[in-house]
Amino acid sequence: MNKTVNGADEAIHDIQDGMTLMLGGFGMSGLPEKCIAALVKKGVKDLTCISNNAGVDDFGIGLMLKQRQVKKMISSYVGENAEFERQLLSGELEVELIPQGTLATRCMAAGYGMPAIFTPAGIGTEVAIGKEVRNFNGKDYLMEMAFEADFAIVKAWKGDTMGNLVYRATARNFNAVMAMAGKITIAEVEELVEPGEIDPDHVHTPGIYVHRIFQGLNYEKRIEQRTVRKR
Repeated sequence: MNKTVNGADEAIHDIQDGMTLMLGGFGMSGLPEKCIAALVKKGVKDLTCISNNAGVDDFGIGLMLKQRQVKKMISSYVGENAEFERQLLSGELEVELIPQGTLATRCMAAGYGMPAIFTPAGIGTEVAIGKEVRNFNGKDYLMEMAFEADFAIVKAWKGDTMGNLVYRATARNFNAVMAMAGKITIAEVEELVEPGEIDPDHVHTPGIYVHRIFQGLNYEKRIEQRTVRKR
């Protein structure tokens, strides 16, 4: 089944105000740049965004924050973004901070069809307030619910028209677990090929999880903190 669409605008056309979105990436690596740009262009608002981080001021989810499109941010790390900090401190933005492993596992649970997970992360901290705690073999565990996202938006290095995806190195990050977890998964890729051109042993995300795919052009691939050796 060919799942190809004609670019980011068509891929995100039915994303509406108030929806919950998962967005892959870690820092500047593996961001679905083209879909984010299309969301900014569309002007959809009151979004709940699940992502490891909130981008920077002028790139990634930071562009959506600048346009006041995000109502709530569910993340692990929110540094490097002055506008995010301003909205948080002024009360304009709801924020839920989650331990990084818990964020990944709640995505994975959604993909596996599990309603919840139990984790020791967050026990005895503010993260545990209002949540169920159970004891297994003498150790307390916090119950965390699987995410429910209307859309998962991911970026891969290569994909085929049936939605099979290959990520490159660290750009795999949250993309792989989020691709499994959305009710509808949109994938943008740098290279789009025909079925059979990707070795099945190289597939990271099977096409059964992907509903729409398109090839993006001219990716920026920014570096969040460029560090070089002194001469």
